[in-house]
Amino acid sequence: MKAYELSAVAIREKIVAGEIKARDVVDELLARIDEFDGEIGAFVTVEHEAARARADEIDNKVAAGDTSGRLLGVPVAIKDNICMIDVKTTCSSKMLGEFRPPYSANVVEKLLEEGAIIIGKTNLDEFAMGSSTENSALQKTKNPWNKECVPGGSSGGSAAAVAAGFVPLALGSDTGGSIRQPASYCGVVGMKPTYGAVSRYGLIAFGSSLDQIGPFARTVGDAALLLDVISGKDERDSTSAKDKLPLSLDYNADLTGLKVGLPSEYFDTEGLSPEVKESVLAATEKLKVAGAEIKEVHLPMVKYAIGTYYIIATAEASSNLSRFDGVHYGHRCENSEDIIDLYSRSREEGFGAEVKRRIMLGNYVLSAGYYDAYYLRALKVRQKIADDFNRAFEEVDIIASPAAPTTAFKFGEKADDPLSMYLSDIYTISANLAGIPGLCVPCGTDSNGLPIGLQLLTGNFKDDLLFKASTAVNSDNVGIAF
Repeated sequence: MKAYELSAVAIREKIVAGEIKARDVVDELLARIDEFDGEIGAFVTVEHEAARARADEIDNKVAAGDTSGRLLGVPVAIKDNICMIDVKTTCSSKMLGEFRPPYSANVVEKLLEEGAIIIGKTNLDEFAMGSSTENSALQKTKNPWNKECVPGGSSGGSAAAVAAGFVPLALGSDTGGSIRQPASYCGVVGMKPTYGAVSRYGLIAFGSSLDQIGPFARTVGDAALLLDVISGKDERDSTSAKDKLPLSLDYNADLTGLKVGLPSEYFDTEGLSPEVKESVLAATEKLKVAGAEIKEVHLPMVKYAIGTYYIIATAEASSNLSRFDGVHYGHRCENSEDIIDLYSRSREEGFGAEVKRRIMLGNYVLSAGYYDAYYLRALKVRQKIADDFNRAFEEVDIIASPAAPTTAFKFGEKADDPLSMYLSDIYTISANLAGIPGLCVPCGTDSNGLPIGLQLLTGNFKDDLLFKASTAVNSDNVGIAF
């Protein structure tokens, strides 16, 4: 079996056993990236020399008898809005250009502590704002299953890198579904942890109360292992949870006694593909066969989730992106006439259309005349959405739904219709508003062979339950696209 076909767990086991060397794994994956990523466009930066040097270091460590590190020799890709010291970090924006952070994100530090090898940085929608990775200012990322289709967004590069067999593991960020939706489109496992379970230190902020870093993988066990590595308290992040996630990393498909809720509001939605609905309901039958009880639940406030999200997210984005003005950070225009001209032209040249749209929306809802009518009201609705989930989790342990209303759409299909694009995240946004964990696991394909994902949601800090339940749906190493 080729290294690119192996799970992360299997790669580590073989390196520890002396069956393969970390350098051989890295060389094989870099060769695969060099051969195929010119067409896929998953990576914006590939660290050839650094990855090989790191692999040699690990091989020397193993030869000396030191096999510590839960990700020893495992290649990992990082979304390009997560900082890594002295490695170009662009957020796929002209605004950041050649920015090289003077520090690494907490998650990167933890990966390196456990022996991981960072292969490179992956493409995304600019500043993580989008659902298709079409908003990248750098390049287009294609879906490995059908290169005429988008990989989803905003973490499309990370999802595509895993689906294409470039890496067994990748990190993304999820503000409104940006891990789970591309995981669904690309047929991989993607997880948004409980808010606060993973440090956001070193993640370039979009919506600070919504953002969360999480894993992509081809197996449930790999995703759980990666989350276990990156989770935990970080004093540099004031929203970091006190206690580390309790993850067992030992899963079986016995779900006896588990109660799974199917929200009618998620299955009677206009725009839900019949093939997606059928595949997701078939997946819930697998949960039933494994011993789970299936029952209907209601989430009446989720119909307001899209509007609520885009008020809160754009408000936070306008604040977070105000620092990119050509003086404090980011691209600076040439030959400015005065400070106002410097600010306005630098931002005009540095930001793309979608980022500008969200900044303007955010400034509008935060303005003196509209703060109470829009932003304050959205915060109140957000709490009611969270209350809906809390009530539902008094009746059931897990909620099951589609991860996206359709399979991957073609390039350009929704590019000129922002509202239609925003609806791609209709099933995922509520979890970010409520702060609860959500996991997408592949559960089938449509008539065109495009992947379909099942989304599982549960209460705060019960992330382990999602991994256990998803094992009943897909316990194997999911397929590589080519």
